[in-house]
Amino acid sequence: MTTDAPADQRQSDKRLAGKRLARLRRRQDFVRASKTGARVSSRLFTVQMAEQGAAEAASDARFGFTVTRKVAGSVGRNRIRRRLKEALRVSEALGARAGRDYVFVARREALAAPFADIITQMAEGFARLDERHAANLRRKTKDRPAAS
Repeated sequence: MTTDAPADQRQSDKRLAGKRLARLRRRQDFVRASKTGARVSSRLFTVQMAEQGAAEAASDARFGFTVTRKVAGSVGRNRIRRRLKEALRVSEALGARAGRDYVFVARREALAAPFADIITQMAEGFARLDERHAANLRRKTKDRPAAS
């Protein structure tokens, strides 16, 4: 199987070959990101973000991937998941912040989209999540009564 990542990127990123992404493994982490986190949608996927719990707060960003049976068969789902993981690895997490969990919920279009589009939409998603998170923090501090 060939990759649709540009050849010059594959050569320059050999130093990242051994680096693995921190993954979300437990269902409760996926549910927490879905219920309490911020969400940004794009053409290829939806990104959900939630702050990590107090025990994991100092850890790196963690990533989870959801591709339902509605999107594609098992071969297509696995291919989408591999493409999303590779896009994160190649681009060194595109601005994902430590202490946060990110869940990608893939859409069918991610299967045939150019690899560069996946990377671009990930970067845009992380930027939009950061903006929303900063706005929420400003709103919370503004609503908080001043200590006297």
